Amino acid sequence: MRIAYYTFRGQFADSPRAIYEALATRLTGDVEHTWLCTEETRHLFPADVRTVRARTDDAIGALEAADLVIANDCISMPWSKKPGATYVQTWHGTPLKRIHHDVPDAPEGWLTLPDLDVARWDHLLSPNAASSERLRRAFGFRGPVHETGLPRNDLLSSPARDVVRAQVRAALGIADHQTVVLYTPTWRDDLVFDRSARDFQLAVDLADFRRRLGPDHVLLLRLHHMVSDRLTAVESSHALDVSRHPDVTELYLAADLMVTDYSSAMFDFAITGKPLVFFTYDLERYRDQLRGFYFDFADVAPGPLLSTSAEVIDAIAGIDAVTAAHAERYARFRETFCHLEDGAATRRVLDLILPAATAPGQTSTTTPEGDDVRADR
Repeated sequence: MRIAYYTFRGQFADSPRAIYEALATRLTGDVEHTWLCTEETRHLFPADVRTVRARTDDAIGALEAADLVIANDCISMPWSKKPGATYVQTWHGTPLKRIHHDVPDAPEGWLTLPDLDVARWDHLLSPNAASSERLRRAFGFRGPVHETGLPRNDLLSSPARDVVRAQVRAALGIADHQTVVLYTPTWRDDLVFDRSARDFQLAVDLADFRRRLGPDHVLLLRLHHMVSDRLTAVESSHALDVSRHPDVTELYLAADLMVTDYSSAMFDFAITGKPLVFFTYDLERYRDQLRGFYFDFADVAPGPLLSTSAEVIDAIAGIDAVTAAHAERYARFRETFCHLEDGAATRRVLDLILPAATAPGQTSTTTPEGDDVRADR
């Protein structure tokens, strides 16, 4: 039995990682797990995990030999799925902004290879009922869409979450008393598709952040992988660039509140129940010109929509009042978008794929729910 995994940027992360860790425990016998990586990410994988570099003949060979393929993004490579193989697409979040074929004015040819990959999919996972038909329509996917929740988010409800929080904060040099603000801006189409355009500009005023909030607050900057290589280095005692941290779920646990804009990170972070603040300085342009939304964001957002860095810092300083003012909206948001995030998404996915992943010579075993190997790292 051969299983191939891919996460965007060649990371050992996201829902494919959660599924891999479960399958590695549950499947016994002659099973080979292979991850697609990059030269920059190979060292982030455990030593006992087999890797091949993406976009190489070895990667194509691993995909074409696989009985089961698990990915969280389109594998935009020329490869052919072998007869009888199963391809599970987990995708990587709840869509607020329009995606794939729903993106207005996308560059010509942008979706040629991704559409070829969609044609290989056998199963598509959905994080919630609100997203299922949006995902199906955006991808033009005709196969089954399964409302399972996202396996990557099981850690947020795991008994191990407090241990992981402490481990990640210690690794980043963050003291117990410090308030961690995780800033997760999404990418802008004009910046990505015009490579001659300006580099990514950090909209939060770091000097003002430091002056007004003091050493008790630390800003963790997590850029989208589409623009993470287009930012001038940001490193200081009160601001850390964690864009290359392999698992954003761990950062959700390490943080005390999130500042974001239109990123799907908001839906995952809401599982924690921690405060959300929205820095939407270009709301009208992003909504009406660049990308567009699937629903009225201003009506649904579980926190304040702010247009200046000073307003964001005010909200962070007064986060208790902000939380109280948006408690009802936050609860409705969680009911709509987090109703499947109960810590059992991976189990539901295993129920879906284990018949395909169990062949003569392999057996499936069960382990206690709630265990998470990441707590031991």
